[in-house]
Amino acid sequence: MIIGVPKEIKTNENRIALVPGGAESLVGRGHTVLIEQGGGLGSGFGDELYLKAGAKIVPTAAEVWAKADLICKVKEPIKTEWPGTR
Repeated sequence: MIIGVPKEIKTNENRIALVPGGAESLVGRGHTVLIEQGGGLGSGFGDELYLKAGAKIVPTAAEVWAKADLICKVKEPIKTEWPGTR
C-alpha cells in the first residue's frame, strides 16, 4: 500500500500526521510512504529524517494525493484539497 502524508495547510496547523518512527514502522511492514517535501518541518522533522526512515520525499501535495492509496492528515481536508479525494 502507498501511504501519503501531505503538508498540513489549514491555518495555524503545523503538525504532521506521521512522525519518522511511524514511517519507519510502515516501511518495515512493506508499505511505501510518501511525504510532501518540507511536510514535517513545522513539527521539527526534516526531510532527511523521513529519508533515513525509508520514506520517499515528493515535491508537491498534488503528487502525494495522486499516488497514495491512503492519505494521513492531522486535520480534515479543506476545500482546496477536496479534488484530491477520490
